[in-house]
Order: sequence, then C-alpha cells, then structure tokens
Amino acid sequence: MVISCMQKYAFIMLLFVYGLAKAQETINEDLKKELDGIYKIDQILREYIDNETSDSRKLQILNETGYSKEDFANGNVYKILKIRDSINLNRIEEIIAKQGYPGKTLVGEPTNEVAWIVIQHSNKIANYFPVIQEAGASNEIPFTKVAMMQDRMLMYEGKEQLYGTQVSGQYILNVTTGKKEFWYCVWPILNAESVNDLRKEAGFSTTIEEYAQSMGVTYKKFTLEEIKELTVKD
Repeated sequence: MVISCMQKYAFIMLLFVYGLAKAQETINEDLKKELDGIYKIDQILREYIDNETSDSRKLQILNETGYSKEDFANGNVYKILKIRDSINLNRIEEIIAKQGYPGKTLVGEPTNEVAWIVIQHSNKIANYFPVIQEAGASNEIPFTKVAMMQDRMLMYEGKEQLYGTQVSGQYILNVTTGKKEFWYCVWPILNAESVNDLRKEAGFSTTIEEYAQSMGVTYKKFTLEEIKELTVKD
C-alpha cells in the first residue's frame, strides 16, 4: 500500500499531538499552582526591599500583601521575610520528602525552578545540594541552577567558588576616609583564569566580567586571604 505525503503528514501530526497530550498528563496542576504561589511569596518582599523598585510598585505590594508601611518599618520587613522563607522551606521539604524534586516533568517550566529558589534562599543548601545535582543531571532543572547553588554552598563554607555566580558584600575600611563602608565584590574563584570557559560549558551566556557588571560590580580577581584582610572585624 502506498502512503501519500498528506497521509504521512497527518500521521506525524497525530503522533505530535498524542505526545503533547501525554506530556500534559504528567503535569501535576495542583502542585504547579501551589509552587507558583510559593514563588510569588518568595519574590514579592524581595522586590519591595530592592532599591530599584518604584514607590508606586511598593504601594502595590503593600496592597497585595495586606501589610502597611509601618509593618515594614525599622527592619521588620526582613523579619517577616525570614518567617515567610521558613514556611516556604518547610513546605518544599515536605514535597521533596514525598515525591522527590518537583522538576520539569512534574510541574513544567519555569515552575520547576521554584523549589531551587526556596532552597537557594535557605540555610540548608548543603543538605539539599545532592537533590539539586540529581535534578540537574536528569534535566529536570537547568545545569546553571546547579552551578549557582554549588557556588553559594562553597561561599558559605568559606571556600572559592567555581563559576563566579556569587557576589558578596562585606564591610571594609576606606583608607581615605578611615571609615567603614559596605563593599561588594565577586567572591574569590578557583581557577579564575579559566572561569569563562567553565561558565560557557555550564550554559551561562555571559563572561564573568559581563555578569559582574550586570550585578553592579566591577570584576576584580581576589583571593580568600585578600578578602579576609580587607574585611573589617566587628
């Protein structure tokens, strides 16, 4: 039997539609909706404290969250953020314990990055990094997210990062004024000479110099010892 071009095309389209339908069947819509809500909670107060957020947007955030300007005064916004982060983390831990990392297959994109974001903002990165590594290896999240978490984990451990994704702030002594001032830099990088090659292999689209500039920092190579010497002790 001879199959016409139109029949072949119809068959291919049928397979495509079937495959798409099967893929959609695997998405847990309830979990996706919950994670999208967690993402909004994670981001909205961070948007409020961002210096680039306009006053009009801050007013919108207050209306959306039900807080008043007075509620956020005297640093209380950071206390509220810490509480919200803790609640979010507890829920993400429950989800991972029950069904593993909620990745692309389960909740689609970009919702597959929500659990990563919550963990990245927590003090349990080392606990969950193996889970993130596995999710990256199985293409459930982009490898760039694995790299960013690894860099943050290394920085928290006082070690050199690998991909140059982490910017650190600390108080240093201004030798001109003799006063303490807050200063940002790209945290020291292991094998800084080849970091741009490593970044490219990991999937980053910018060089370390371009990335630092996007974060408002001029890139300069520092060692751990130099950072230690520059930092003012309390």
